[in-house]
Formats: sequence, C-alpha cells, structure tokens
Amino acid sequence: MTGDQGGDPGVERGSEPAGGPAAEVRELAERLRGVAARLRDPEVGDEQAAELAREAAELVSRAGNEIDRALREADADGG
Repeated sequence: MTGDQGGDPGVERGSEPAGGPAAEVRELAERLRGVAARLRDPEVGDEQAAELAREAAELVSRAGNEIDRALREADADGG
C-alpha cells in the first residue's frame, strides 16, 4: 500500500488536493482498497468488520460526492 493509511482522515473537507478531484477520488479508492484488504483478514471480528463496513460506506459516499461536485463544476464552466 502507498500513502498514509493509518487513522489519517485524508484530505480535509473543503481543501483541494494538488491533483484536483481526480486525485481525491484516487486517494479515496486507495483507502477503500485498504479497507477491503482488512475485511478479508479471517481474524477480523464481527464488530471490527461492521466498523470497516461503515468506513467503506463513508469513503464511497465521499468519492461519489467528489465526482458529482467535479461534474457540476465542469457543467458550470462549460455552460
């Protein structure tokens, strides 16, 4: 894995990463891959799996919101 995966909430809401929305989505996708890898661990208990599932849902939601925001900005710039 690359990047800081431990407890780091990632890019703060409202800040723009150097690569823009695409970089933000890539970072969220990388974090989601990390969550998926942890979920595959047979030692993960039910409580921890539920926590990881919530984290995954949050990451997916943030990525979707970022994509929607980028599309709205692109529409505003082009229209």
